[in-house]
Amino acid sequence: MNKSLSAQETKRYSLIIWKLLIGGIALFAIFISMIGLGLFGALPSFRDIEHPKSNQASEIIAEDGRPLGTYFVQNRSNVSYKDISENVINGLIATEDTRFKEHSGIDFKRTFSIIGYNLIGKKQGASTITQQLAKNLFPRESNLNFFSLVLTKFKEWIVAVKLERNYTKEEIITMYLNTVDFGNQAYGIKSAARVYFNTTPDKLTLTQAATLVGMQKGITMYSPTRHPERSRDRRNTVMAMMVKSDLLTQQQFDEEKDKPLNLHFNAATVNDGIAPYFRSVLKNDIKTIFQEQSITKLDGTPYDLDRDGLKIYTTLNYDMQVYAEEAQKEYMKVLQAQFIASWKGRNPFKDKTLQIEQGIKRSDRYKSLKLEGKSDEEITSDFNTKTEMTIFTWKGNIDTVMKPIDSVRYYKMLLRNAMMTMDPTNGHVKAWVGGINYEHFKYDQVKMGTRQVGSTAKPFTYAVAIENGYSPCYTVANVPVTIEGYGKPYMPGSSGKPLPGNITLQKALAYSQNYVTAYLMKQVGPVAVSALATKMGIPNVPAYPSICLGTFDSSIYNMVGAYGAFANKGTYTKPIYLLKVEDKNGVVLFSQKEIPKPVMSEEVAYVMTRMLKGVVTNGTGSRLNYKYKVNAPIGGKTGTTQNNSDGWFMAITPQLVTGVWTGCEDRAFHFISTSQGEGANTALPIFAGFIKRVYANPALKISHADFEAPKSGVSITFDCNQYQQQEEGTSELDEKLGF
Repeated sequence: MNKSLSAQETKRYSLIIWKLLIGGIALFAIFISMIGLGLFGALPSFRDIEHPKSNQASEIIAEDGRPLGTYFVQNRSNVSYKDISENVINGLIATEDTRFKEHSGIDFKRTFSIIGYNLIGKKQGASTITQQLAKNLFPRESNLNFFSLVLTKFKEWIVAVKLERNYTKEEIITMYLNTVDFGNQAYGIKSAARVYFNTTPDKLTLTQAATLVGMQKGITMYSPTRHPERSRDRRNTVMAMMVKSDLLTQQQFDEEKDKPLNLHFNAATVNDGIAPYFRSVLKNDIKTIFQEQSITKLDGTPYDLDRDGLKIYTTLNYDMQVYAEEAQKEYMKVLQAQFIASWKGRNPFKDKTLQIEQGIKRSDRYKSLKLEGKSDEEITSDFNTKTEMTIFTWKGNIDTVMKPIDSVRYYKMLLRNAMMTMDPTNGHVKAWVGGINYEHFKYDQVKMGTRQVGSTAKPFTYAVAIENGYSPCYTVANVPVTIEGYGKPYMPGSSGKPLPGNITLQKALAYSQNYVTAYLMKQVGPVAVSALATKMGIPNVPAYPSICLGTFDSSIYNMVGAYGAFANKGTYTKPIYLLKVEDKNGVVLFSQKEIPKPVMSEEVAYVMTRMLKGVVTNGTGSRLNYKYKVNAPIGGKTGTTQNNSDGWFMAITPQLVTGVWTGCEDRAFHFISTSQGEGANTALPIFAGFIKRVYANPALKISHADFEAPKSGVSITFDCNQYQQQEEGTSELDEKLGF
């Protein structure tokens, strides 16, 4: 029989229990205080909480504010609360923390109830959104022992309370959504919206938002790309919980639950987005600028474009960039087929042993084998042994089995192409396509690469002649010319059958006649032509007579800048594409503006635009009108180098200047016939595809307006009927005066 406790004993036991309880609470308070004081390891300071050291992608932004791409280690970009769909906010609260708006960081009511659930085998998480944010901002180490795990949990509690005291609920949920991992290199809601649905966070629909929120229970288990059915079920669970929390009606749930996921998945890679060549060049430029101008963080450490969340504002026009890439892809498929067909029945590798050997030694495979210490014999054997590889084609990447040496030959016969478009009035680059495929061919051909420019250099000689008083209507005998006095006598040949008889300068430029260009060079001299080309932004143009036919090399970037002076009334503006760089807090680190520089009179520039228009209306660029039906005031110049190795087309309008180049990686590989290898066939059609798309988009506001004549008038006669009358009148006067 159990003896009942006396009143005195009951009182004594109660006192002991209260002492233990109060003592336990006191010890817990002391323990928490010690953690707060950092006795068990430093806690993040308020500054750390306000500026967490999470890797944040730097964004490259087009002129209209749309992102071109990112530089990242973790593809994370932040957004503000107003830019997040209410569907995401509601789904997150309903699923992760229904009392989010009521608690102060730690939901003790929910914590104790979930302890009960766990004791009966119903495992649930008790962390609030604020606690999860604390965990995301300051990740715990792996493989912690029990005591360290408990200690870390309490630290997260303290950080959560600090967060609640210093931030609003809107700021906390925004920070959470900016830090959470959604898998597939998508960190934060902005990256997730683009990677999975190709949209922005503010436009996420109910089902899209529920899919992303649902992934937080397990980014692998509920991945919509790996386990779509499981992801869809989890999405519906999220929406059901929204109904339970009165954040969604039953009717809305019933309407949405059977919908498919409708993913628009675009895996996040460093090359993701448009203009990959441009972004690569831009990154190197920014690093150089920061280094040269000593632009660093407050503590003196350099900025990391992959981690520091910079905002990089550029001049590129998003739509024009897309149009340029589309035009290239559209025509290069056709041109590549022409190129391969032109060599049918012939051996393109005959006498090309040296070029193939050079291709082998430039390949990544060769360099890797060398680093492994392989001998030349072993490397030769490797290149002649079939292996699995992925090669680029215009139909997409193809997995195949072939000898590495055959892949070198294959790529030698692959045509390359690049183009750039610029606004001549301010030098702002609008589109930049540095090559045919950045994944396979990293070398940028817009600014980094240079090629022989051919006949696109002729306008520089003509401009000097016009400046020296020649009229476009001046007539010259189209016969061979020898230029002496500059070393070996220079007598260029004709690039085809020359036009017979005497022809005007206008006609000679329109039909790209070498003899007349050489005649003008003889009159004005190579020093003047070289000086003008240099002033127009083309470096290293030697003062030799042959530059009149474009024997020097230049980049598309510099050629477009130079032609911009013709379109911009004689004023050269160096092409610029970076406007400013801001840090993640909006502080401007670097900015720049264009620097215009007059290089020729407005009158000379206007006459040159008229002559270049003649190339398109009635010359080597006329297929732009008759074949591609581009009927607008456009000036242009085709260019074809020796052996048809390079094809160029330069085009000018009052608002846009464009340069296009096409050729093989190695000049030894080229079209057999000029009819196929000339710039009018290899480069002009890509410009046609681009400009037609531009004109078709009224939002771009690129008009069909003609070039403006100088307000002060033009003293140079470019009306050939008027010029002929003047010449005849002068002749009569000469006879009367006895000259």
